[in-house]
This record gives sequence, structure tokens and C-alpha cells, in this order.
Amino acid sequence: MKSVSQLTRSLFILALGLFSSTAFAGLPAAVDGQPLPSLAPVLKEVTPSVVNVYTQTRVRVRSPLLDDPIFRRFFNVPDVPRERVSQSLGSGVIVDAARGYVLTNNHVIARADEIRVGLKDGRSLQAKLIGTDPDTDLAVIQIPAEDLTALPLAKAGELQVGDFVVAVGNPFGLGQTVTSGIVSALGRTGLRGLEYQNFIQTDASINPGNSGGALINLRGELVGINSAIFTPSGGNVGIGFAIPSSMASYVMDQLIRFGEVRRGTLGMLVQDLTAELAGAFSMEASHGALVAELTAGSSAEDAGLRPGDVIVRMAGRQIRDAQDFYNAEGGIALGEVLQIEYSREGKIRRASLVIQAVPELAGGEIDRRLDGAVFTDLNVRHKQNNLSGVLVDELDPRSRLAREGFAEGDIITGANRQRVRNLVDLTRALEHVRGSILLQVRREGRVYIARID
Repeated sequence: MKSVSQLTRSLFILALGLFSSTAFAGLPAAVDGQPLPSLAPVLKEVTPSVVNVYTQTRVRVRSPLLDDPIFRRFFNVPDVPRERVSQSLGSGVIVDAARGYVLTNNHVIARADEIRVGLKDGRSLQAKLIGTDPDTDLAVIQIPAEDLTALPLAKAGELQVGDFVVAVGNPFGLGQTVTSGIVSALGRTGLRGLEYQNFIQTDASINPGNSGGALINLRGELVGINSAIFTPSGGNVGIGFAIPSSMASYVMDQLIRFGEVRRGTLGMLVQDLTAELAGAFSMEASHGALVAELTAGSSAEDAGLRPGDVIVRMAGRQIRDAQDFYNAEGGIALGEVLQIEYSREGKIRRASLVIQAVPELAGGEIDRRLDGAVFTDLNVRHKQNNLSGVLVDELDPRSRLAREGFAEGDIITGANRQRVRNLVDLTRALEHVRGSILLQVRREGRVYIARID
């Protein structure tokens, strides 16, 4: 067996031999008849499937001076807002060559008036929006299916920490770029603004413009859709996040079939099982999702679950916390049966639950003065684990609520001195109102009263 010094000397002599030839500018294609490792053969097959996505959005802009009728009359300025065109760049992945479907990020094409796709062969094609899912930051667009190459999806559950991966995208609008690294972690959560999170973390360089691009394994299979980076400086620091291909596949199928993701509920509101809660309830479980509340008549209630039970497995997957629970619940289609395991009084029990549709809004329309806002039950969206109410999910900046100081993320907990736990409560509280509306609003831990005349 060679000593360390002998091995070092052999490697040094080999290096001298490599660089002493007349072709000093680069390494040879092979050493001792063995080809050097290269990603080129894989990338030759993969890169035609990764596209550049260009969007244009027309934004109506209005000078504050135009709100002054005296100014408009004096200068004879018409009361017509101007348009400003904003552009953005991103990436996408062809996943169905026969039908021209392309997966990308929702934030790449959000609110776009025009979407174009640039292929590696130089073609620029007009794209049609099929559907978006802001909760996972995924979207599907469609281009003419002519001479396209699709990227196969990797099998779910095969990816491991330490596997080599390659990111392909369009960073900074430079054109198609390839970077490599490894899988740094799996099941990452904690990114703001997304409901369902189960990210792949990688140290392959991901920069602005890579969003929507491909993260592939060394077999050339799609393991994730590059989505976000963690950066204190605005550039790559070796922490990038990708949406797993298994989640992307489910969302894509829903968007193609329905134009939206139709999610259901088991009828449970859960929260993280902390060490303090486990101690308070004398539980031995060290992980899981603690059942805090059950919806009357839900599948969970019918199956006999109770507040205080701890969900530890769903559909064969370990449940570590509330986010794992909601990820599993949100990834099952309506009407499907889900097998769960839960802990009660130190014993593991099992139950079969059906994913049910979220109850429709009852009791008539919400007051017209609240037009321009999209409301969502907290118990449906799971934005807060310890609150009930109605979330201001989306808000038109020109709406009445916006002018009154409301913002997206506000939580309505009361209306006209009645408690609001959900959309049904809000509707009933406003159903026969003829005068002013008094709304109790919670924002960043503080409670406010707003009057809408």
C-alpha cells in the first residue's frame, strides 16, 4: 500500500504530465483511455426543454396633479390616466411536448398582459396562460406544440441530501445558463407568502431570472422548479430553493384540468406540537401536528378525532409540524381517501378520512362596499393557527377598503359588534345592514375599529 507521500508524488507527476504537452491550453478529452467526467452529454438533452419567459404588464399611472380639477381645467389636461409598460424576465420548463405545456413560477407571469417564450433554437412564441396557483408559486402556460422537447419528471421520494443537481435558467436576462451543486436539504419551509412549502434547498447558484427554471439530477430528470433564493445582498450566496417535481406535477395536473387547484379539507385546524405543549399534555410524541379545532360535520369529526390528538403520519408520510400537515392535505385531490395515524393518550390510532370540498359561502353576497377585495377563511387557508376570522387576501388599491386604510393580510374578526369567525359570519353580519359598517380588524397583533360609510 502506498504511503501518503508516495500518493502525493504520483498525483504531482500525473499533473505535470497533463500540462507538459503542446496542448497546454486545456485538459485532454481522456486520461489513460478513460474519458474525463462531464455534464455536457446530459445538458445536451436537457437544455432544449428549458425556456426563457418574457412578460409585459401595462400599468395605469396617474399623476396626483390630475386629481385637482382646477389644475386640469387651467392646463386643459384630459382626465385620462397614462400607461406604463413594465417588463420582467424568468424561466420555464417544457413538461409536455405534445401539448406545449410549460411550467414556471406564478410570480414570473403574475398580472402579465403578454407572455412570450424564447426557445434555445432561437424561436420566440406567444404563450397562453392556462392557470396559476399563488399558494405554491406555480403556473402553467402553453405554447404551439411544434418540434418541442419535454423534460421527464423524476420519481417522487428518490432525491436525497447530497445528490448532485444542476440548475438551468436565464439569470439576469443573460441567456441560458447552467450551474451545479448538491441538494443541501429537503423539506424546507418558512418562506413568506406561500401557503404550501416543501422546498428543496441547493447550493447550485440561483439568481434573479432563474425563477421557473429547471433543477435536474444527473440522469437529466426534473427534480424541482427553481423558485427563490435566500440572500442578504441581492445575489447568490449558495442558498437556493426549488419546488419539488412531485408537488409541481400535482399542481400542473389540476391547473390543466380545471384552470385552478381545487383543494379540499379534512376539517381540522392544527398547530405545531412544541416541547411545551407536549409537556403540558403529558405527551410522549416529539413531533406531529396538534389538533386544535374540528369543523362540525367534517370528515375528521366523523372519524372520531378530537382536539388534543396529534397527527404523526398522513398518506405514509411522517408529519413533523403543522406545515407538513397542510402540505399533505393540500396535495390530495377532492374525494380521495387519506390514511392518517394519530397519537392519543400514548397510543397510535388510525383513521381513513375523505378530502371534502370547502363549504360554499352561504347567506347572500357580502356588502357591495367591500367590492375590490378577496376574502378567505383563516380556517381554510391556515394563515394563522391560533386565530379565527376572515383574511383580506387580495385588495385592489383603487377599492373602497384600500382608501379607508385596509391592506392585504388584515384579519376581520368582527362586524357590527358581532363576532366574525369565517365568511359565513361576515356575510350574516352584513346581510341586512343599511347604514355604516363597523369592522374589527387585527393587524400585526393589534386590534383596530374601522368605519365604512
